[in-house]
Amino acid sequence: MSTPIRLLLCWSAFSLWLGLASAQVLTLESLPRPSTPPAETGPVVPAQVERWRREGEAYEHGSDGMPRDAVMAAQLYCRAARYGDPVAQFNLAWMLTNPRGIARDDAQAAHLFAAAAEQGMRQAQNMLAAMGTPQGPPPACLRPPDSDPAPLLAAAKRPRQAALPPPAPPANAPQVIVHYVDLVAPDYQLAPHLVLAVMARESNFNPLAVSPKNAQGLMQLIPDTAARFKVSKLTDPTQNIRGGMAYLRWLLAYFEGDLSLVLAAYNAGERAVERYRGVPPYAETRNYVQRIIGALNGQRSHPFDASITPPSPVLGQMRAHLPGK
Repeated sequence: MSTPIRLLLCWSAFSLWLGLASAQVLTLESLPRPSTPPAETGPVVPAQVERWRREGEAYEHGSDGMPRDAVMAAQLYCRAARYGDPVAQFNLAWMLTNPRGIARDDAQAAHLFAAAAEQGMRQAQNMLAAMGTPQGPPPACLRPPDSDPAPLLAAAKRPRQAALPPPAPPANAPQVIVHYVDLVAPDYQLAPHLVLAVMARESNFNPLAVSPKNAQGLMQLIPDTAARFKVSKLTDPTQNIRGGMAYLRWLLAYFEGDLSLVLAAYNAGERAVERYRGVPPYAETRNYVQRIIGALNGQRSHPFDASITPPSPVLGQMRAHLPGK
């Protein structure tokens, strides 16, 4: 066989192979799309969330004896992301914006980068600055876990919660503060034990406490919140307590007495609660809510004065997705 013929046959075979290979090439958009993990069947502790994230890292990189499996990695990251793990949120966002074996989704990635950035992760803050503000509702991997208590129904339709015995004041609460709260909380239509439970988590009863975000005093008010509720001197313990009470009263009206939402908003802001349709996917906020509700003997609702402010418009959207609706 002459050289030109051999070259022609080789070129034809190569062209055929190239055509077949091209037909099998996956684009970023046609890669697998991992599904949201199923609902958890029991309580989830922080150690379990960290384990999901570490297993996800092992599957993503094919380390620790695990095979490389991008879909499994993404599903494990998603599982941890819902419970507020910022590293899992960042890792999943990175997989969604780079050729890491799953379909590209910049919109979902922006939300995940935002959640990690809001928890103080610098790399996520840099990525979010490059991508811009997330658009649309948060993805399933950032929605409150199915194991979280469902939002309470409107007050008029809410089943009456059995009266719970008020817990004793925290053991380290100074008597002068307990007495002041007992005296003033009714003016704000608040149960004293709620105010003391929030104060215990916020400042541990230190009137000079200042957080890295410049929240100050016994109720850890930031300057904007202080100004909003007419607190002129954050270092004045009585003004600080009254400002925190005023904010709690407002939040109770805004979220119609749902303490999970009220406490999450006190910690992370009402806009974050509205954006995520529930307790935001921040590890600190989730822990904050669980600790205080535990200190309240499991109390999930509190009376509220509807005349203080109209309710959040997001409540209707949240309730529309409750089972049976």
